[in-house]
Amino acid sequence: MLKYILKRFAWMVLTVWIIITLTFFLMHAIPGDPLDVADVGSSDAASANLAAYYNLDQPLAMQYVTYLKNVVTFDFGPSMTSRSRTVNDMIESGFPASLQLGLATLFFSVISGVVLGVFAALKHNKMIDYLTMILAVIGISIPNFIQSMLFINYIAVNVEFFPIARWGTYRHVILPAIALASGPMAIIARLTRSNMLEVLTQDYIKTAKAKGLSTMKIVVKHALRNALLPVVTIMGALTAAVLTGSFVVERIFAIPGIGQYFVNSISNRDYPMIMATTVIYSTILVVMMFIVDILYGLIDPRIKLHSKED
Repeated sequence: MLKYILKRFAWMVLTVWIIITLTFFLMHAIPGDPLDVADVGSSDAASANLAAYYNLDQPLAMQYVTYLKNVVTFDFGPSMTSRSRTVNDMIESGFPASLQLGLATLFFSVISGVVLGVFAALKHNKMIDYLTMILAVIGISIPNFIQSMLFINYIAVNVEFFPIARWGTYRHVILPAIALASGPMAIIARLTRSNMLEVLTQDYIKTAKAKGLSTMKIVVKHALRNALLPVVTIMGALTAAVLTGSFVVERIFAIPGIGQYFVNSISNRDYPMIMATTVIYSTILVVMMFIVDILYGLIDPRIKLHSKED
């Protein structure tokens, strides 16, 4: 077990390093000078001072080494668009809102998706099954940014309980979390339903029914654990979808999260901010995949994490 965890941790570190490296060189491969976007005037001295301030006067290899050192110490340097603030300050101010939205989205998508999938499987080929699948198709088909605009136009404007363009209470989280969670919820519901239908036909479920166990006990104690294995497997990918989708949704709902900084940094070619957000979100994604690998073995004891192949 320990050997498996250490091996997966090493792969996680290597993956993050590859992402950091690719992001750095792809950003610097874009034609043009990032200082051209900033209003530095026509003074050559001002441009030279700014280039030295952002380490852009160094050779590319030296810039890369310096950036790696800064990433290790979690020092992403000053922003090119907000010169009075560092990237760390901007992330610290926006990360709590993004984290709150992301956790609410994952919680809502997993709980509602699993519940809908279980009920659809238990009521197979009945009205609740058809309604659940219709809801799942709608959730997958309509992009979250379209849902966000529909929620604002038809719900938030008419129902004062759902305020927008502000942040601070749980009421501000509901609509953007639903918009972000609809797609993952639909995927989890369909996957849970299909796996539950397969599990419910197994011999040990028939034995449990023959013993007179209630449906709730059979589902919770015997069927659900095996049915959730594929759901756990895709949690890493779903986390990526939630995180990347939050950029646009945060902008639409005017949420003061990291998403607004990331969108602005792309248009302004703010190298430090782009690379910092990429590092943070890619690290979160890779860590989630690492946790999924561990949980997969813990949920199903039949999976041996200490096999000879590892």
